[in-house]
Amino acid sequence: MRVFENHESEVRGYIRSFPTIFKTAKGAILTDESGDEFIDFFAGAGTLNYGHNNEHISKAVIEYLQNDGIVHGLDMATTAKKEFIQTFQNSILKPRNLEYVMQFTGPTGTNAVETALKLARMVKKRSNIVSFSNGFHGLTQGSLAVTGNNDYRDESYISRTNVSFMPYDGYLGDMNTLEYFRKFLSDSSSGLDLPAAVIVETIQGEGGINVASKAWLQELESLCHEYDMLLIIDDIQVGNGRTGEFFSFEFAGIKPDIVTLSKSIGGGLPMAMILFKPELDQWNPGEHTGTFRGNNLAFVAARVAMEQYWSSDDLTNAVKYKENILRKRLEEIAQKHPEYEIEVRGRGLAYGFEIKNDASIAGEVSAKAFENKLVIETAGSENQVVKFLPPLLIDEETLNEGINRFEKALEAVFVEKKERLTQEY
Repeated sequence: MRVFENHESEVRGYIRSFPTIFKTAKGAILTDESGDEFIDFFAGAGTLNYGHNNEHISKAVIEYLQNDGIVHGLDMATTAKKEFIQTFQNSILKPRNLEYVMQFTGPTGTNAVETALKLARMVKKRSNIVSFSNGFHGLTQGSLAVTGNNDYRDESYISRTNVSFMPYDGYLGDMNTLEYFRKFLSDSSSGLDLPAAVIVETIQGEGGINVASKAWLQELESLCHEYDMLLIIDDIQVGNGRTGEFFSFEFAGIKPDIVTLSKSIGGGLPMAMILFKPELDQWNPGEHTGTFRGNNLAFVAARVAMEQYWSSDDLTNAVKYKENILRKRLEEIAQKHPEYEIEVRGRGLAYGFEIKNDASIAGEVSAKAFENKLVIETAGSENQVVKFLPPLLIDEETLNEGINRFEKALEAVFVEKKERLTQEY
């Protein structure tokens, strides 16, 4: 690890949580230089929904390169882009009765968010954006402005202008937080400038796996229509099948004005895009550009993933089946420890395990799990939630073994904590 310590910036993060050098990976298994195998419940923070080195994707990309396919083409027309657009229309949008224009942005999620915010402000000719408590939308300046977590927001370099925050679903307990939002909108003296758009995650991944209800999302859409605000769904981490359906908002029956996609949309390769209703397509040619706005290798990977996994309901059904296993196992583990205030929450294969009366435990469990050859991260405002994001294609045996390793780590942390408390007294 010394080469990283000597030459890589202190900004490095995940390498500190998972201190080994990974060499190869396949499916849901990571292998390090020592030959140790780790079960991956992290999946590249949601980038590897189809697993590491998916055989269908890898084969297609290798063949494309061997045939001298276009690798870089700015936003010129290429065969790879044409085939992706056609496949996405036929496999994803048309079956869901969604009519969207596609715009390919820079290669990461924050590029998609920045583009969505810029478009919304341009179309509505208003600058204010409403975001929600505990939301996370990226780490460039515009995206940071709509990100709630103070760990990422520093007054020395973040512009907080023209963004207002409202409480997310459940943030105020049983209170309907949209009534709070509505009061601000309806009162001309509230101090809230009428927003151009509202940006929201249906499940707040980095925020701690906070899940918005169907009714809340439906009411939010209605509120946006009533007050002429655009609804932006950030589906970067929990879209692309993470909840079972391709889009995380499908279960609520809503149709957002703008959708941001990245992470797994590129089949594991860098790619980001926004979808928006045709009437919002008010850009002038070249008005929003970027050197890597459209990764042709990712177009190939994404097309194959669409064809392989979204031509039927098989993946959706598999995710829901594995969700039942994951939820049941986590709830059983929680019930074994009534002395702790544990909450299990999530949807699809995005789940959180929070010990509410001791925020420090999640980090200790993640570290102990790594010792047990399980890669799993934490989330939440205090990193108080253990976050489960396994690849969607993980087999049942590996899923259960990963949960076993998590439980073993949890039990070990509980024992160590009790021993420390005993020594203190």
